[in-house]
Amino acid sequence: MPERDEPTGALVRPYAVTRGRTRPKLEIALEALVETTVRGRSGMMRGGQGGSEHQYIAEMCDGGRVQSLAEIAARMQLPLGVARVIVADMASDGLVAVYEPTSLDDETDAVGTELLERVLSGLRRL
Repeated sequence: MPERDEPTGALVRPYAVTRGRTRPKLEIALEALVETTVRGRSGMMRGGQGGSEHQYIAEMCDGGRVQSLAEIAARMQLPLGVARVIVADMASDGLVAVYEPTSLDDETDAVGTELLERVLSGLRRL
């Protein structure tokens, strides 16, 4: 993970980071996973588009280090809504890929349910 002296949240008011926008271009779940795309990587190499927040997120989610939206917000010390707007902008520009969680409403998802039960069992053993 890249090192920074100060997270964005400590330097700038959150509404300034999103230029006053409070609604994301895409709805992204709290637990959605974010990964830098090839386009995002090449943008990092050239100095990138967007601000330092874009650069930080691209670096944080690069090289197989997939991060949830919640982790991104926490590491940047930004409100979740602000992180959601930034990540949604990056996703619509093709700089990151967002992997939304699958729904467990479908009863045919026995594999997903089985996996969750194994994880829960492992957590109880800790």
